[in-house]
Amino acid sequence: MPKKSIPAVVLGGSGYVAAEMLGQLFNHPSFFVETVVSSSNEGVRVDEVFPHLTGVAEDLTFGSIESARSRIQGRRQVAVFSAMPHGETAGILADLLQGESAAKVVDVSADFRHVDPELYQSIYGKAHPAPELLRQFHCGLPDLEKSDPGDFISHPGCFSTGITLGLAGLYAGNWIEPSVQVSAVTGSTGAGRQPGAGTHHPHRQSSMWAYQPLVHRHTPEITTLLKPFAPEAQIAFVPHSGPFSRGIHSTIFGRLQTPAWAKDIVESVAAFYAHSPFIKVSEKMPTLKEVVGTNRCHLGVAVSGTQVIVTSVMDNLVKGAGGGAIQWMNRLFGLDEKEGLVHAVPGWI
Repeated sequence: MPKKSIPAVVLGGSGYVAAEMLGQLFNHPSFFVETVVSSSNEGVRVDEVFPHLTGVAEDLTFGSIESARSRIQGRRQVAVFSAMPHGETAGILADLLQGESAAKVVDVSADFRHVDPELYQSIYGKAHPAPELLRQFHCGLPDLEKSDPGDFISHPGCFSTGITLGLAGLYAGNWIEPSVQVSAVTGSTGAGRQPGAGTHHPHRQSSMWAYQPLVHRHTPEITTLLKPFAPEAQIAFVPHSGPFSRGIHSTIFGRLQTPAWAKDIVESVAAFYAHSPFIKVSEKMPTLKEVVGTNRCHLGVAVSGTQVIVTSVMDNLVKGAGGGAIQWMNRLFGLDEKEGLVHAVPGWI
């Protein structure tokens, strides 16, 4: 396939996730960004909203939904990356995907993560805007799926990504009991670009707090993603807001079914992820700085008696959203899944 041959449309283009996605796509050897949709910034240059994209966004401006429609409908091929807010995505995609289109879609909102509209309503407090599309989307992580499940993909949430990747290998190897506890800390970008008390710098700097303990909306996603490996998995999850901008650090506590050495578990989990180029497993406890800005997830394993812990670190904006979406889209178009996602990042930030 010729280089820069696949047109890409980015929906919801003015948020943090879209900014990361655009930065990756501008340097991608196969996708070229044709349209970036933002209702709040229509007609504004992309590099005015995101100055860090100066020099790579060229003269690209934010467009309208109508500009996206003309590029999606009737095309032989187009990659649609959707980073619109929860609750808005489904209705807009239902409209854009009407008629003939060979579009492949990866959505990073929550709108297609659950096939049951009643479950969606119980979690998000409102009826699903396009229930007829739910079963056309597949929610999953590319690192856990060896086959491609169709043209419409829903990427799991950022917490769900890091925690699921930390647990799947343990469950698949029958190392642990079904019940686990998770404590995870996320950076302020996880709350989105709209400012609020929880993201205001004087409030968040030098502080940390738990929120939605045991009832966070990503918990049902995690149990669903883990069903192929642990149908009876029970996840007690407590998320925290941390005093940094980006990244998620998760500590997972499990009980071994039988005593084992950490090195044996590391070997087993590493073998489980042998097909994934973005997962690293070791006995060393990983740090956020080694993964921020990358599409990588690093896992550290420690054992004491029958107690095992796994620490999982990743970038919430890249591996947990934009980078994971590109990884999926690479596969949907038959590209190497690493394409456009392997590059050096600053070591001291």
